[in-house]
Amino acid sequence: MNRINKKMQENKKLLSIYFTAGYPKLEDTVPIITALEAQGVDMLEIGLPFSDPLADGPTIQQSSTAALRNGMTTEMLFHQLKDIRNTVSIPLIAMGYFNPMLQYGVEAFCKRCHEIGIDGIIMPDLPLDVYQEEYAAIFKKYGLINIFLITPQTSNKRILQIDEASDGFIYMVSSASVTGSKSGFGAEQEAYFQRISAMGLKNPQVVGFGIKDAETFQQATKTAKGAIIGSAFIKHLTEHGVQGIPHFIQKIRSNE
Repeated sequence: MNRINKKMQENKKLLSIYFTAGYPKLEDTVPIITALEAQGVDMLEIGLPFSDPLADGPTIQQSSTAALRNGMTTEMLFHQLKDIRNTVSIPLIAMGYFNPMLQYGVEAFCKRCHEIGIDGIIMPDLPLDVYQEEYAAIFKKYGLINIFLITPQTSNKRILQIDEASDGFIYMVSSASVTGSKSGFGAEQEAYFQRISAMGLKNPQVVGFGIKDAETFQQATKTAKGAIIGSAFIKHLTEHGVQGIPHFIQKIRSNE
């Protein structure tokens, strides 16, 4: 069984962290992963930096630009992660944009992910129908779960299509804005969370965008299986470095 599926079966609310590979320093990727696992983080999204990250807010854009300047590439990330499964057991998800994956070669990319021990992939700009027609068989061949995003604007019909095509979890974007731009969840988001919960989807949902502290983590996970923190973690990393990771995670988990 894929590590993501196993993790979804655990009787707890899951904390997932997104960070940009190669940031703050090129060689920080593996130390960040090991530090986060040591603090009890349940799942990690490793961001592959891209020069045109349209869905990302300024914090993640800045970290992407810095990582590219540091020398991070797809091949460099694979090299850094080649021995990661000797020490790390939590699910690892590669997150990025389809262009770098396409340039690398979709099958070659999936094969390397499989060899390294990556469990899933999130490509926000890979449409469901294109994935199903052209790439689903390749993902399946290499045991990779493709994770799809829904937003408050996604129709119920589309959500049901995504649920049917998914195996793992659905990434539930909390708002239509870019990452890192919210200061909390209002009535509109709460209603959206409730609406999705009431649909009785077969896949659990993990909420992303706008989670930054213990309060927003609790709000997001009232009806969802887990929550993803990205921009707030990268800001903390920028200010405090890898050594500041324990303090950040302990604050998020403080209300549990």
